[in-house]
Amino acid sequence: MGRRLSATCRFTRREKATRVSLLRVELLKPFLYFYFHSVHSTSIMGRNSIHKIKRPPRHSKGPTIIYLENEDDLFELIDNTENPLILVLEGVQDPHNLGACLRTASGAGVTAVLAPVKGACGITPTVRDISCGGADDVPFLRIKNIGMLLRKFHDQRIQIVGTSDRGTDSLYDVDFKQPTALVLGSEGWGLRKVTGDLCDHLISIPMAGTVDCLNVSVSAGVCLYECVRQRM
Repeated sequence: MGRRLSATCRFTRREKATRVSLLRVELLKPFLYFYFHSVHSTSIMGRNSIHKIKRPPRHSKGPTIIYLENEDDLFELIDNTENPLILVLEGVQDPHNLGACLRTASGAGVTAVLAPVKGACGITPTVRDISCGGADDVPFLRIKNIGMLLRKFHDQRIQIVGTSDRGTDSLYDVDFKQPTALVLGSEGWGLRKVTGDLCDHLISIPMAGTVDCLNVSVSAGVCLYECVRQRM
């Protein structure tokens, strides 16, 4: 009888110890949950945290992409375009500026954007992000010799309009209703003289304030949408 009672008492003590252990686990659950999710880099989300999740960009839908591998592809695209508008960026090195130019070019319906192989920025992840889909929408080609390409444009009867603070013509005095190649210079030095000599028109944007010139991406937007306005 005593042995049975002793066994019962021992069983009761074990049961109590088990209950105490379970109670401790319940108390430690929030801390264990926080530790587990911290180790696995998972943030604990509150009721309104769903609004803080970064949504996919609007340009995540894949557009129809036209790839240009060489100048032959470029001129084939020009021949198949009714009234081509080409943007030539001579020496734009900042990926944010290039991305902004591609975004504007997409909105303005530019046929192609061209840039030199050396001394200019190409398509990078930053450019794609800033362009909001423009980098995948507008055909982009890097050219070895911008001067030779502009001479070929002359042969194709494409007028070449360069932007420069040395320009004698106003942006709003040029006829953009015909096939046009708009040439913009680099951020620091602007349009080179040798490139400006190949232009049919060397234009400037009227400035009312004390600043000398605009940012290259802003200038591209002003000029391209003047082309759009005239062609409407």
